[in-house]
Amino acid sequence: MSDSALPRPARIAGTVLVWVLGAVLVLALAATAWVTVRGVLAYTHLQKAQSTALQVKDHLTDTGAASSSIASLSADTAAARRLTSDPVWRASEMLPWVGPQLSAVSTVASTIDDVASTALHPLTQVAASFSIDSLRPKDGKIDLASFTSIQSAATTAATGITSAAASIDGIDRAPLVAPLRNAVDQVGDLLDQTEQATASLTRVSALLPAMLGADGDRNYLVLFQNNAELRSLGGVPGAMALIHTHDGAMTMTAQAAATDFPVADTSVVPLGKEIVGIFGERPGRWMQNITQVPDFAITGQLARTMWANEHDGQKVDGVLSIDPIALSYLLKATGPVKLATGDTLTSNNAVSLLLNDVYKRYTDPREQDAFFAAAAASVFSALAQGNADPGALVTALTRAGDEHRLLIWSAHHDDQKLLADTTLAGGLPETDATTARFGVYLNAGTASKMDYYLRDDISVDWGTCSVSSSGEASGTATLAVKLKSEAPKDAASLPSYIAGTGNRGPTPGTIRTVVYLYLPEPVQLVDAKLSTGDGFGGGFHDGRHVLSYTVDLKPGKSATATITVKASGGVPSTLAVDATPTVVSRDTVGLSSVCK
Repeated sequence: MSDSALPRPARIAGTVLVWVLGAVLVLALAATAWVTVRGVLAYTHLQKAQSTALQVKDHLTDTGAASSSIASLSADTAAARRLTSDPVWRASEMLPWVGPQLSAVSTVASTIDDVASTALHPLTQVAASFSIDSLRPKDGKIDLASFTSIQSAATTAATGITSAAASIDGIDRAPLVAPLRNAVDQVGDLLDQTEQATASLTRVSALLPAMLGADGDRNYLVLFQNNAELRSLGGVPGAMALIHTHDGAMTMTAQAAATDFPVADTSVVPLGKEIVGIFGERPGRWMQNITQVPDFAITGQLARTMWANEHDGQKVDGVLSIDPIALSYLLKATGPVKLATGDTLTSNNAVSLLLNDVYKRYTDPREQDAFFAAAAASVFSALAQGNADPGALVTALTRAGDEHRLLIWSAHHDDQKLLADTTLAGGLPETDATTARFGVYLNAGTASKMDYYLRDDISVDWGTCSVSSSGEASGTATLAVKLKSEAPKDAASLPSYIAGTGNRGPTPGTIRTVVYLYLPEPVQLVDAKLSTGDGFGGGFHDGRHVLSYTVDLKPGKSATATITVKASGGVPSTLAVDATPTVVSRDTVGLSSVCK
């Protein structure tokens, strides 16, 4: 039957259907074009926003520099949000395959617009009144008002960015095309980094005024760890100083040496069976050993108690620790400082002068202590008088914190809570949702300064492994710790204070190291080997399996410990290592491994 033979109603219905289908096709093409054009425009704005966001992240410790960047960021994110939130776009998100792509784009656009307009915007309101130069003391005082003024804005920013990061993490990556999936991951990584930066700004704005006496006078005990005689957290605290703070002003009120403190009959603070089983009571009896347990909260309590016992019950509000390597970073900010001895301390000579040369120059420990006291007083004076470049000072302190060379413990609960999740807290190696951490802690086995010549090479590697859809890894991994002595061949002829006396220990010039290896909580030990053929001791500390061993190294010799562990699920795909900060700044390349 021909078309013309169709009944008229049927012909009309067919014609209408053709027109309807045609109209739908036109509308679909129009919607596709609409979404495509708007998507391209949104992509352009998001690209600009991402570039600007990197600048904001880098400038968050200087809100004045970040102000204009945040304004530019907000303009681009608002435009991208408008382009990806109209009814046509939203309707298209319901389509198969293309829908998840469009939904991911709109989620990214709306999320980072929330960050720019709600989370970071308050910072622009206070940016004009704050500058990194606020860290520079004037007339002996730091202006604390500038820090308290940004506290609320910093807290709002941190809360908003944490929420934004959670939104991006909630995007299902599985249906996304590779380029979009990678872009979403990049935004997630950027938000994670920015979250860390804003959290740091929040902590600084809350901690600094309190620590500098805004709410009442405080006393802080500063320990100077000596990496030439290693302890888990850095070295023996051979010298120390008491800093008094009042309304932004800092004054050094006392100095002391570890040798000023008598050996206690028992630990001055209860250490618990686990710690005593691994370390004995030495950390709580000798001031020189308070940094042996790799938990600075314990160090802080021990130091505070020992100080009070020897200074008529005087209480300190917190304990800080720094080493000569971190001091060399600070000297880049202050410039060279003149010592009472006539020496000039610089960023280039601080490490060798304080950790080696001083022992060659002075054989009397009292003269050595006096030299350390002079160095500490001179650097403190330079900082207190405002001689440091603020930007360089922040860089120096950040690097020292990242390398675990700057540690802080507070006797005030609110302050300690803010510090707890940072590298400044110096806590035990923690396994979180993304990373499983080993701990490698080195301790001098003799009363010498031979660790100036000790070098370590630490690495962790996944062997065979697989990652589940939830991101948990299974397989085997290896931790390798190589120690080598780079002491001169004639090390035995070095001054006895450096080389050791040989009494109750190895021959002078030998480096004896006691090593404590902390395994991540979710892994199981498979094998442990030491190249010397010796065995291991150990125990358990707060749920972590601990292995210990001792090696003696003559000049040029080395020894390696190889530890194999098994992960049976429940382990993050990234492995990392926290380690004792030594004389040499460590290359962190081998200190992490990702199962892919």
